[in-house]
Parts: sequence; structure tokens; C-alpha cells
Amino acid sequence: MDKIKLLIVDDHTVVRQGLRGFLELMDDFEIVGEGSNGVEAVRQAAELQPDVILLDLMMPEMDGIEATRRIRLANPAARILILSSFSNDDNVLPAIRAGAMGYVLKDIDPDDLADALRETYQGKSKLHPDIAQKLIAHVQQDEADEKTAVSPLDQLTERELDVLKQIAYGKSNHEIAAALSISHATVKTHVSNLLGKLHLADRTQAAILAIREGLVSDK
Repeated sequence: MDKIKLLIVDDHTVVRQGLRGFLELMDDFEIVGEGSNGVEAVRQAAELQPDVILLDLMMPEMDGIEATRRIRLANPAARILILSSFSNDDNVLPAIRAGAMGYVLKDIDPDDLADALRETYQGKSKLHPDIAQKLIAHVQQDEADEKTAVSPLDQLTERELDVLKQIAYGKSNHEIAAALSISHATVKTHVSNLLGKLHLADRTQAAILAIREGLVSDK
């Protein structure tokens, strides 16, 4: 049976020794390397090509988040499991965004850690329950923020929105005047006002914004 090749990176020698001692008792793991900082993690990940990298976050020279980002940049298929003492959002979310497949805490049961490594090797995400709750809450908050976000178009009058929609359709001022049954001079005033309110330089930018905000379809 092929063993799962592991690279262990932690700046505490005792932690690395403990992890190695435990994991080497498992028939399906092989420790192919160790590192004490993010720089070593990046170098050894490239040299050793481990199946899974067990990576600490708070390390000298380069932290685990930056190391994760660089490892994944060099090898998008790299599988990284974060093992950290910290569960705050400032660490968890950046680590996941950087490309870590999982995030577990150092108080994890050793057998659960072994299972987490196996799941990471299989391409599955593994998160400590507390961290999973944080991520769910973060996603829910993002969705709530999106629902309550104020559109820049909200500051326009109904007539200015009508004019902006016509601009997005590529209409000239004369064509807009005919379509809306208003004078050419009034159209020019509306165009000037809406560009000023939206802080846009020209009609092209106005058309792009109208499409982006869903005022008109780009199809």
C-alpha cells in the first residue's frame, strides 16, 4: 500500500517531534520532511512534493498564510492542512482564501488529526467545528451585506434612470429626447446631472455601470 507522504512545518521542535512520533506509528503515513518556518515550507514543498502539508500559521520569517499562498501558486494541486492554536477570523479566513484545504486546532484528538490528514489527501475539506461555524456565519453576513448594499443608482431620479437606460442602449441625446418625449436641452441636463452624481467621466462609463447594476441587460 502506498503511504501518504507528509511534510510537517511548525516552529516548535517539540510539536514536530510529537507529530512525527505519533504519525509514524500509522501504517499509511510517511514523514518525508520537516520545516520550522514558512520559507522552509515553500522550499520543501517544491523539492519533496509531499501528498499533504501539515502547516502551522504563526512562524518566523514567513507565516503559514503567505506560505500557503506561495505553495499553491507554484502548485495549485498542493494539499495543505492548517494546524494552529488560533481560531480567530484574522487567521482562519485568510488561510482558507490562500488555498488551505482544511483548518484544525492543535487541541484536536490525535486520531481525529490522522483522519483529517487522510481526508485532505482525498481532496476533502476538513474544518474544526468552531471554525466551520465561523465560516458559515461569515458567508451569511456577506449575503446579508449584499442584500442591504446600496446601489449607486439609488441616488438618481426616475427620469435620470430613464435617461441612463437609454444611454446604455447606445442612444444619442436626440434619440433619447424623442424616446422620452422631452427636449434635447433637458436630456443634456439629465446626462450632466447623472454623470455628476455617479462620479463618471463619460457616457461609456455610465453604460457599463447601468449594465453592472442590472438596470439593463448586456444581452
